[in-house]
Amino acid sequence: MRYAIIPVTPFEQNCTIFWCERTRQAAVIDPGGDIDRILDVLAREGLTLAKILVTHGHIDHAGGVAELAARSGVPIEGPHEEDRFWIEGMPKQSKMFGFHEVASFEPDRWLQAGDKVRFGEVELDVLHCPGHTPGHIVFYHPPSRLAQVGDVLFQGSIGRTDFPRGDYDTLIRSIKERLFPLGDDVEFIPGHGPMSTLGEERRHNPFLSGKYG
Repeated sequence: MRYAIIPVTPFEQNCTIFWCERTRQAAVIDPGGDIDRILDVLAREGLTLAKILVTHGHIDHAGGVAELAARSGVPIEGPHEEDRFWIEGMPKQSKMFGFHEVASFEPDRWLQAGDKVRFGEVELDVLHCPGHTPGHIVFYHPPSRLAQVGDVLFQGSIGRTDFPRGDYDTLIRSIKERLFPLGDDVEFIPGHGPMSTLGEERRHNPFLSGKYG
């Protein structure tokens, strides 16, 4: 499996494309906006979009989902249904965060812990990691030792928990009980900022090493 990271929206959110090297089928994770830029990368790499994946319902991650689905005709998978209220409130989020108004959407498939997502010959594991939002999920590709973690974990930081139905203790448990057991060598793509490894964050992230927790 290969990947590309495309920063989108004024929040520089890491929209990610995962693709199968043999079939060239691809999944776009968190198309928050700038859809033409995402489509340009798909075309440049000679990829066929197979599905849209969503980690959680915040507008910088999901604000472009309805447009990309309408333009491509592919199914939407994720997040967990606990984030339905965020997705249904997408027009309200537009006003709250100063975006142009975007449409809400209904995923073709809500995801739960233990589900699998497939495109081409790639299979991703689904982990439910609430705390930043109640329905936040993570996509993990075991053969590549690579995860897309959305806003659960960042290099040197963690996701905010001051939005509706966020919870700090729940987020810390998600990281320690659901991400860290994957292994220190696992690389992750966060929702914002540079990549890191789970081991690096376990050892040095101040929110997880005891300095702030």
